[in-house]
Formats: sequence, C-alpha cells, structure tokens
Amino acid sequence: MKFYWSMPAGLKVYFNDEVKSYGQQMKIGNLPAAWRHLERAHVLGQSWPREHNYSHWLMLKFGIKIKDRREIIGQIPRLLVGGVKSFVGKIPVGNTGGANVPPLRPMEIPEDLALVLDRYKKP
Repeated sequence: MKFYWSMPAGLKVYFNDEVKSYGQQMKIGNLPAAWRHLERAHVLGQSWPREHNYSHWLMLKFGIKIKDRREIIGQIPRLLVGGVKSFVGKIPVGNTGGANVPPLRPMEIPEDLALVLDRYKKP
C-alpha cells in the first residue's frame, strides 16, 4: 500500500492561492465567494492529509463565523477521518467537502481544476 503525504510543490501553489483568495473574500465580507474558494481548495487538497484537513479546518472556522450549526457539526467527523483517507489514497474525487455534500460522494471536478490536477497525478 502506498501512502500519500506531501503535496507536489507546483500543486501547492494553486492550493495556497485558493486559501489566500478565501481569506481575501472573507475580509471584504463576500461569503459566497469565500466558500467557493474553500471548496476549490478542498478539491485540490483532498488527496493529501495536511491540505485536506486544513481545508476542513477552515470550513469549520467558516461555519463558526457564520454560526451555521450544520456546517460545524458536519466538519468535525471530516476533520477526524478525512486526512486518514487521504493518507491511504481513498478519497471521493472532486468532493467539495462541505456539510451540504455527503462525505463519500464523488463529484465532477471543475474544468480548470481538473487541468491543474492532471499535471500532478499520483503515480
């Protein structure tokens, strides 16, 4: 069994850009755009435990900030299990990570993100 730990440096740039954009949108109070960037960060990072858990951590903080009980409760098990699934390569590809989506449902990856991810496919 192969274990996955480190996100490729080139892909990490895209992940960090989404996280940065999330923060910028939060600062100006554009909550829908901020959430969209978190979902995109999740899609990019879900194959690597650190980035996967970090995106869920940010989603949990987002849920707390907007006082969304469903999101808060939904993120806790994702934080506990998501990174482990990433570590062993068992993730639902494309899942956006929010509590509004079943945690094991594969989803279509946005075209721009699919192009980025194709460049950094795991062997």
